[in-house]
Amino acid sequence: MNDTADLVGVLRAAGETTRLRLLALLADGEQSVKDLTEILGQSQPRVSRHLKLLADAGLVSRNAEGAWAYYGLADAGAGGDLARWLVDRLSEDDPDRLRDRKRLEAVRSSQQAQAAEYFAKVADSWDLLRSLHVPEEAVEAAILAAVGDRVVDTLIDLGTGTGRMLELLAGHYRRGVGIDASREMMAVARAKLAAASINHAQVRLGDIADLDTAAGRADLIVIHQVLHYFDDPGRVLGQARRALKPGGEMLIVDFAPHGLEFLRTHHAHRRLGLSEVQIAQWARAAGLRVAGFSSFPPTDIAEGLTVCLWRLCDDNGDPSQ
Repeated sequence: MNDTADLVGVLRAAGETTRLRLLALLADGEQSVKDLTEILGQSQPRVSRHLKLLADAGLVSRNAEGAWAYYGLADAGAGGDLARWLVDRLSEDDPDRLRDRKRLEAVRSSQQAQAAEYFAKVADSWDLLRSLHVPEEAVEAAILAAVGDRVVDTLIDLGTGTGRMLELLAGHYRRGVGIDASREMMAVARAKLAAASINHAQVRLGDIADLDTAAGRADLIVIHQVLHYFDDPGRVLGQARRALKPGGEMLIVDFAPHGLEFLRTHHAHRRLGLSEVQIAQWARAAGLRVAGFSSFPPTDIAEGLTVCLWRLCDDNGDPSQ
């Protein structure tokens, strides 16, 4: 917004009752057109038209996922700043605001019920995999220790799955983006983030092996229990490197080499663990270096899996120093 005409256009876009209601709803987190239509009780074409005006004015952002699209307040820029300024000045007791929030809670409750149904379908597999390695609490404590007291501007979680890393590290980033290729997992992640009132994180549909850098570049990238699903983890690291800011850092969590072939045949694992040498080679090829390593042996040494945590830093610098 550098001139009067631009500013007037933005103010006109925001200066309408339904569009103000949309801004207020999007301040509570990303929503699809379908959800917004249900909440507002208006037709899909009408809601889409309002959203297009807001997006064209730079007040909201649009993220397409196939036939669907998710909207949120613009992450940065004068339009996003103005949108937040307007929402902050809306009365919490406004009848439309109260009604919209009530309907939003109903939509989120429905989404969480769907997520619970999905978890029920995969519960056996999740319980089996958890029983094979060290309790997740120990690994998560190590992840938190690796991040320390830092609060980064942008965190990207590649292969976010159910969004656990976005949830765990919510206090350590100002903006979080989770990327995953599974719509089912993203539905779970969105429900969990909404239930935890984590409004500064979003999830995106995407292929991390062919990464779209539209999400921006990150100070910290997390790749948690993902690389073993790829034939070429080095390529994934190379793609991730493109999304890392100079001096940025990656945290990788994955299994050490093992011989549990059934994980490949029944659980889609492509690599039976990753070695320290392999990670070091892939990191070097991507212009990264291993700055830290920890391993967590299983309770049952004979049958369990060892979990490893690698900390990779940009060769240009170590962000913790």
